[in-house]
Amino acid sequence: MSICPKGKISKARRNKRRANWKMSAVNLVKCPKCGELTMPHRVCKNCGSYGQKEIISVG
Repeated sequence: MSICPKGKISKARRNKRRANWKMSAVNLVKCPKCGELTMPHRVCKNCGSYGQKEIISVG
């Protein structure tokens, strides 16, 4: 038994498959406490709060 080679995939077919692999824009939401734009489900770097609770005391 020997290895069975796969069929040739043309450059166009390969490139069509790779065309959908791209970066997307970062989703930002306003902090409910200070209004700063932050990533969702993360502590705000400006005021240190997550939701309505203060997690980190900032400056």
